[in-house]
Amino acid sequence: MSRSPALPEAFLTQPLAHRGLHDRAAGVIENSRAAFRAAIAKGYGIELDVQRSRDGEAMVFHDHEMPRLTDRPGLVHDYDAATLATIPLLDAADGETIPTFAEVLALVAGRVPLLVEIKDQDGALGPDVGGLEARVAALLAGYDGPVAVMSFNPHSVAAMGRDLPGCPRGLTSCDYDDPDLSVPDYRRAELVATLADFGASGGAFISHDRHDLSNPLVAKLKAGGLPILTWTVRSAAQEAEARAIADNITFEGYLAPL
Repeated sequence: MSRSPALPEAFLTQPLAHRGLHDRAAGVIENSRAAFRAAIAKGYGIELDVQRSRDGEAMVFHDHEMPRLTDRPGLVHDYDAATLATIPLLDAADGETIPTFAEVLALVAGRVPLLVEIKDQDGALGPDVGGLEARVAALLAGYDGPVAVMSFNPHSVAAMGRDLPGCPRGLTSCDYDDPDLSVPDYRRAELVATLADFGASGGAFISHDRHDLSNPLVAKLKAGGLPILTWTVRSAAQEAEARAIADNITFEGYLAPL
């Protein structure tokens, strides 16, 4: 597989609003059109998540499960795209519904950097992926603007490299030794190996958990020139600490300086 294109400079200079510039108390819900419009108005980049509907559409939604943000039971992939597009987001001030990725691309329209996290569809960060990646690639093929894709699942990252080799791609990462990480032990070992060698394997960046930025594997990648993004920064104090290592931040809960 060819190397990923380099991450555009805008991803290193414009802080990335985590799931858009959301504020649930004010009726602006994460991964909503309102949150993306708010981020654009402030000049922030946008980080968002995509999940797959039952009929293969890419929907902008973080959780696999529906109940935290909607009044529906079950999983996102239990519903087709047309149904998901009618389901209101809880507490949204304007009653807006779950957006499709195509809608969000039209809304952003290249005005700010767009970092797309492809949520794991395998269930254990394994190789049973491809459908969501292919749909995301098809939608991005005609997109004009700074965009990059990432996933916790290295197989998803590889699939995006095959489906859309001209799009910068990276790995979302954390402390894979965390016992709370719900993946099999053999998969943990694979993930650690992937992170250790990610720069050499042709990836453009990692987006790493801010709690684990002191990880020697992160230091190795940074020393090799790989850009380091970090998530999720929730205060100016956390930002100052993170920027000692990371090149840019994904933030929420405050206004990061531009």
